[in-house]
Amino acid sequence: MNYLSHGWRFVDDPYFLAGVCVPDWLGVVNRKMRVRSRHAEPFLTDADPRVASLARGVMQHHHDDDWFHGTRAFAEVSLALAVGLREALPEGDGHRRGFLGHILVEILLDAILVAEDPQRLHAYYAALSRLDGVVVEDAVNRMATVTSDRLKVLVPRFVAEGFLWDYGDDDKLIYRLNQVLLRVKLPALPAEFRQTLPAARALVRERRHELLTP
Repeated sequence: MNYLSHGWRFVDDPYFLAGVCVPDWLGVVNRKMRVRSRHAEPFLTDADPRVASLARGVMQHHHDDDWFHGTRAFAEVSLALAVGLREALPEGDGHRRGFLGHILVEILLDAILVAEDPQRLHAYYAALSRLDGVVVEDAVNRMATVTSDRLKVLVPRFVAEGFLWDYGDDDKLIYRLNQVLLRVKLPALPAEFRQTLPAARALVRERRHELLTP
């Protein structure tokens, strides 16, 4: 699951929603930094209700990832997308087709949720805009395997950037994918990749109910 698929149901509790985002945010601020469910669980009864909500959100993220990645639909769609990338991404060009197939399922599922109801994403960003980045950073540093001073900056930047809106446009989506590939030290996508996106969007749209059903 990507950001919106994980979080759109929880916009009434911004700190729970922040917790749902945290495992993915840590991949941006420090890929060695981890907050697992076992790290968050001791904070479920924290005296600060914002910290307790954030801890519940972290655990929700991991719970949802476990069932989502175990579904038949995810396995079949991510494999189909990886196979479909063979012509656009020739063997030996440095790209990992399986990795791209995996993240495309998640990103395109977000795009479909927005297309069906843009208010979902408006509400999502509105909830995150109510967060205190310092509270989020302090709470995560208490839970995490290592600490960071970048979360309090990332939270408002994530909202201001609004990049989830870009997933519905092929050219903007490729730009965002290339940002991810740069972060994991993989080469940028060739022009031929664009031709694979209409079929990929259609496939994820066809299976969206299965992908969102535990």
